[in-house]
Amino acid sequence: MKSCLLCGVGGQGTVLASRIIADAAMKKGLSARTAETIGMAQRGGSVVSHVRIGEKVTSPMIPPGKADVIIGFEPGEAAANLRYLRKGGIMIVCDKEVKPVTASLGKSRYSGAECIEYIRECVKNSYIINADEICTACGSPKVLNVALVGALAVSGAMGLDMEDIKEVLAERLKPRMVETNMKALDMGAAVVQEK
Repeated sequence: MKSCLLCGVGGQGTVLASRIIADAAMKKGLSARTAETIGMAQRGGSVVSHVRIGEKVTSPMIPPGKADVIIGFEPGEAAANLRYLRKGGIMIVCDKEVKPVTASLGKSRYSGAECIEYIRECVKNSYIINADEICTACGSPKVLNVALVGALAVSGAMGLDMEDIKEVLAERLKPRMVETNMKALDMGAAVVQEK
């Protein structure tokens, strides 16, 4: 069984990304289970999705220390969920920070760059995705979730590949969105391939 934890904040496409991964696994004939914590998904609240795939998956929830990969849509959320990653696991993290309300109000200090440094120190297999570069090249901030899934696909951590994901995207997305998202998928994959 393979397990992936996706964490971010409301509005980043975390839940859609988890469904793309699960759909790709099911197309390969695997069992897939997902679970989301989305109660705080509004206006910057934490969102966590669990995805488990394999021959037989009985529970969607990933115990601490058992995730093969963590996809962090936001650096602070990724650092906060490190306890879920297994030893030798992979982290794919977006570098764009979303400041918590307390930091925005000046009541606490927050640095996404410091969170990324902490992740790099703790996780040997970490890949940092440059959000601005991908969103600018694709002309949309709404493709970042697909770029992160592209990095996951080529990492091999979940037993899925680019063709599995492309097939799901072609079916799930509106035709006018396919080309842009395919570009984002390839750009995310390139970050892992180049490292």
